Amino acid sequence: MSPVSPPPAVPAPVSAVSVVGIGADGWPGLPESARAVLRDAEVLIGGERQLGLLPPDCGGLRVPWPSPLRPAVRGLLAAHAGSRTAVLASGDPMFYGIGRALTEELGAGALRVLPHPSSVSYACARLGWPVEDTGTVTLVGRPTARLAAALHDGRRLLVLSADATTPAAVAALLRERGFGPSRMRVLEQLGSPAEDCLDGTAGTWEHPPGDPLNVIAVDCRSTPDALRLGAVPGLPDEAYEHDGQLTKRHVRAATLGVLAPAPGELLWDIGGGSGSIAAEWMRTHPSCRAVTVERDPVRAARIARNADRLGVPGLHVVTGRAPDALAGLPVPDAVFIGGGLTAPGLLDACWDALPPGGRLVANTVTMESEALLAEWYRRLGGDLVRLAVARAVPVGGFTGWRQAMPVTQWSVQKTPHAPGDDR
Repeated sequence: MSPVSPPPAVPAPVSAVSVVGIGADGWPGLPESARAVLRDAEVLIGGERQLGLLPPDCGGLRVPWPSPLRPAVRGLLAAHAGSRTAVLASGDPMFYGIGRALTEELGAGALRVLPHPSSVSYACARLGWPVEDTGTVTLVGRPTARLAAALHDGRRLLVLSADATTPAAVAALLRERGFGPSRMRVLEQLGSPAEDCLDGTAGTWEHPPGDPLNVIAVDCRSTPDALRLGAVPGLPDEAYEHDGQLTKRHVRAATLGVLAPAPGELLWDIGGGSGSIAAEWMRTHPSCRAVTVERDPVRAARIARNADRLGVPGLHVVTGRAPDALAGLPVPDAVFIGGGLTAPGLLDACWDALPPGGRLVANTVTMESEALLAEWYRRLGGDLVRLAVARAVPVGGFTGWRQAMPVTQWSVQKTPHAPGDDR
């Protein structure tokens, strides 16, 4: 019996686009494999600074990225389709770089990525910080308020700067959030002969704007009187600006536990009040998203301020009355109803919007809404619970318990054929 021949090797796809990471050290810091790709390219796309780092023997057509960059990606790639194209990226293209946008447009199989050490790798090497133990927050094209969600006493953070003004903005935010004692080091031109470091604390930061190519290292230290904000749901009520319309701390923690946020998921928070459920949903992971719907414009503005303060400025606030205000919103993974339960058609609209596997959680303190939840529970099942919290308070010279209003909570997960869904 003749031996079985191995199947023919499948040739690797020919990459139409090469993505080359380049550091502040420019051409001298590139390996020969990356240099060869750049010399051979017919089209070279990149930022003005990156293109300026290439020598004359890279003879391809040089095309600078326009601003804004992201909407232009598809058109530029289409305009040079069929050419040997190389895209220049700062450091590692797949770490907060152009590699993500190119992969979304072309697919991973159409790219050849040649990474360079990232600014985070360089910074950790200079500081002696283990990369895996160091948090990273990018402020490139993003609001400075995002940093607030990452602040914890004793944590080490690297902040990717948008430009030379970012260090002063970071210092101001740290002071406002009670982290003035934090040590800040601004690492400029990492990996280049012009590399430099500015040192100080957020509370006394007076350095003028320096090089726009910088990374900020923060050793987080809070003041003794700073409000402690933990990494799990159930933040202190004092963390929120509110007018009394606030899901209180212990009920909030229980509610987020049932909502069970996971990375990348989207929440609808209906009857937002102070936005506490949506804000803490988003704080569980940087990729979590939320839309909060609030009919009162004053409260809607307050929700936005709370989101900024807690480091989740991406919270989308819709001012309007549900269910009408739900039209056109992206499909949610979970829905929380904290107010307006008795509005005609609200529960129906929320249930219909959920895909299979989606979760719905509703809280109420009124008998009328409780009766409605009991009816839906009878039809669809799930869990119907009553949450009661009592606090110790002075009673004369002694101490007694003061009971808060009990909260009735219904939670349910949608299945492909939810039992009892006979509306």
